[in-house]
Amino acid sequence: MDDGKIGGRRLRQKVLGLLKVGDPEGSLRELGRSEPRAVVNALISLFYSPEEIIRWRAITAAGAVVTILAEKDREGARVIVRRLLWSLNDESGGIGWGAPEALAEIMARDELLAEEYSRIFVSYLDEKGNFLEHEGLQQGLLWGLARLAGVRPDLIKEAVPHLGRYLESGNAAVRGLAARAAGLLGAQELRPRVRTLLKDEAALVLFEKGRMITCRVSDMARETLAALDMLTDPARARKREAPGP
Repeated sequence: MDDGKIGGRRLRQKVLGLLKVGDPEGSLRELGRSEPRAVVNALISLFYSPEEIIRWRAITAAGAVVTILAEKDREGARVIVRRLLWSLNDESGGIGWGAPEALAEIMARDELLAEEYSRIFVSYLDEKGNFLEHEGLQQGLLWGLARLAGVRPDLIKEAVPHLGRYLESGNAAVRGLAARAAGLLGAQELRPRVRTLLKDEAALVLFEKGRMITCRVSDMARETLAALDMLTDPARARKREAPGP
């Protein structure tokens, strides 16, 4: 029996075990200092986990480990990014589950990689670009866009003209995440479309701050409108948010 395959299976099981504990990212950072590429391979295989929390922890941990790799082997980190991009290509023969989210997590953590690949990431929103038709991938793409918009908005401003179509998606998570991205990008021109979602009571489950949460599209629309108000009239927005007597 091939020892490499045994080692790969054992590493995957070790990584899976770490993802189930309280601080998976910290543990995987330590593991990634000795064998980052192997750890990333194990994490990518877990993007397909039927357990949502394991899947999301694998995605965020991959961002942390690729960042470690980039510090000592930037070309090796680029290889992983290109692998994730390829998985979203029709010619890859796969679907690329988890790839948009992982790409965004990597770029959110590494500025140089973000500068290199953010334009390609935005092109997946564009019908005339590398458009992703699958709603599941669109959901991951919009989560990733909001993640990037929260830390590197200037690099993805070109996404704004494409967000309108996603605010009208039949997928509640896509609508809600598109609204969030619009707020984080300061897209005032999308305010009327976001306002139409204030009565949208569809529920969605999101990964935030290490856990799964349930919210409504209307909640995210209100959050976005408040963010846009803050940009145009901070004093008035703060007064509206202030608690009553």
